[in-house]
Amino acid sequence: MLTILGRVTSINVRKVLWTADELGVPYQVEVWGKPERDPDTPNFRSLNPNAQVPVLRDCDFVLWESSAILRYLIEKYGPAELIPTDLRARAYAEQWFAWQATDLNGSWHPAVGALVRKVPGEYDPEAVTNSVQRWTAKMRIFENRLAHTKAYAAGETFTFADIALGLSMHRWFGGDFDKPDLPNVRAYYERVKARPAARKHFDPATP
Repeated sequence: MLTILGRVTSINVRKVLWTADELGVPYQVEVWGKPERDPDTPNFRSLNPNAQVPVLRDCDFVLWESSAILRYLIEKYGPAELIPTDLRARAYAEQWFAWQATDLNGSWHPAVGALVRKVPGEYDPEAVTNSVQRWTAKMRIFENRLAHTKAYAAGETFTFADIALGLSMHRWFGGDFDKPDLPNVRAYYERVKARPAARKHFDPATP
């Protein structure tokens, strides 16, 4: 059985767990991550020198970085539908998957810490406001994309990109700040979280 090391409050851990559930692959979770279990230990660093979650253990094979784990699971266990065989559809999935990890992810700091996860600490109000503005601008880009596809990031079919993006939408709607009306994003969010494999990974209490 696969072992996934991490904590379910981590968006990147949930990305891996949701992927495994889409594939119907049995797994067990070994809880690592603050505040439960600090990964900054020699034992954990022997698995991931960055001392970060998630980490996948598949028999004697160990892999870190959530995006690499996601692809490994799909390639090994299928179904291949999560990675489109059509060249252009796959390219779009890769494009939006990368966009989530770079442009979208990069825009929401420090707004997530202050307004979504509400991690205690001192936050620069100007920096938080600027982050919300940048995050909103990126969400408008995704709104326009969904207005075009009327379904998912890559087109008509759910792909691996929608796992990362769906969880990102959950983070957006869980934020304590004013948001513009983005009807296509809202419909997309409802669509992806209604998937049977997705439901347990959209806990309202988990940002």
